[in-house]
Amino acid sequence: MMQYRYIGKSGLRVTPICLGTMTFGTSADKKESFKIMDKAYDMGINFFDTAELYPVPPSGEYAGLTEEIIGEWLQTKPRDSIILASKVAGAANGWFVPPIRHGLTAIDRFHITKALENTLKRLKTDYIDLYQVHWPDMSVPIEESLYVLDEFVKQGKIRYIGTSNDSAYGLTKSNEVSKFKNLTRFQSIQNNFSMLNRRFMDELSNVCRKENISLLPYSPLAGGVLTGKYNQKFYPENARFAKYLNNPNPRIQAQAKRFVNDKTLSSVEEYLKIAKEYDVSLTTLATAWSMHFDFIASTIIGASNADQLDDTLAAFEYKISDELMRKLDAVHEDILYPMG
Repeated sequence: MMQYRYIGKSGLRVTPICLGTMTFGTSADKKESFKIMDKAYDMGINFFDTAELYPVPPSGEYAGLTEEIIGEWLQTKPRDSIILASKVAGAANGWFVPPIRHGLTAIDRFHITKALENTLKRLKTDYIDLYQVHWPDMSVPIEESLYVLDEFVKQGKIRYIGTSNDSAYGLTKSNEVSKFKNLTRFQSIQNNFSMLNRRFMDELSNVCRKENISLLPYSPLAGGVLTGKYNQKFYPENARFAKYLNNPNPRIQAQAKRFVNDKTLSSVEEYLKIAKEYDVSLTTLATAWSMHFDFIASTIIGASNADQLDDTLAAFEYKISDELMRKLDAVHEDILYPMG
């Protein structure tokens, strides 16, 4: 029997694993993307996550293609059998300038409205179950963003809202504004979280627990690093960070070096030994670890081909014992914060 979880205080009843779709349209063509979604759906997955910027790496040429692919596939399934999440691109004044809307994105009325209208068209649906801010806006007051999102909730175009890539201060601030102004609040936060990146547990996990806001962790395999494929003499040619390390964009290179470095590879070497000891795939173990905590509603996985789902979906049935968790924690204590 599938064990469902609720996102925050919402009525969104989701599977503990969510299918992320950022590879659809580039690493996975439409045919393979359909196979991935069909396989996940047939295995019981009811939660799918996308964004207006997908596929990755983001480009003006392909932005929105992932939503178009999902929209076409969605016509083959009962719409209300799926919890569908998408995101409005974050502000251009942040860590990255999105290659859409002429690089002028903001979390204001104009951009939220344009983004949502286009997302609904591409997805061929009249509502989004969970609409998320892809990353915060440091210029537009959170009140303005929440007022607009609240209006769309009242119109029925959005059921619930969430945030992504935010801080403990940002999540707390937005939550308090929602309370004070009587506005729809963020029910979820989508941040990077894995055995190689446990930063969320420092402060944000406490906010989530106290306020009943759910983490939807992405990159539970640390971009594939926790599969062990980078602990080989030669990286696989199609591996994401193998491509990123050769990318002329310094930001892309920096991201690759954050994920693939001496500390992360040393950590993975130890995790591989533990996985072998317990006769489990490290992919399954890493996915199960990210599903383990009480502040998590659903772990977002990804795939470039349908076969890659086998080990991640096996985490549904895998339970981490206290003894195993102590061994995993010991690796982190020995190599603290390998991703910085």
